[in-house]
Amino acid sequence: MVTDKDGYIHLVQYLTEHLGIFENSQQQSVTEDTVMELFEEQLAAQIIMVCGQNPSLTFSQRNLVVREVDSIVYDLEEILARVSGHKATAEQSVFISELSCLIKNLFDQEIARMISL
Repeated sequence: MVTDKDGYIHLVQYLTEHLGIFENSQQQSVTEDTVMELFEEQLAAQIIMVCGQNPSLTFSQRNLVVREVDSIVYDLEEILARVSGHKATAEQSVFISELSCLIKNLFDQEIARMISL
């Protein structure tokens, strides 16, 4: 649905290009949440929004969305393995929020295509 699209590959490349944000552990954390916890919270909020904005999605389609999110979280865990347990800094929190919104946009596009078929 999303993870096999060029847009997702570009987002993964965008993340890898900005790994320096996550490797700088000298900054003060602004939350008790770890990097991965923050990603999970942000993605969950975005996907809840996606499903809420598309009440016509079938149970099967919603399950597909959830499976895709699980796959994305797995990819994030792989990419951020060294820093996933670190407390998130302000800069990391902003980046995570922005990336989560971009991921939501991918879902919005794919769901719009799926519904129009």
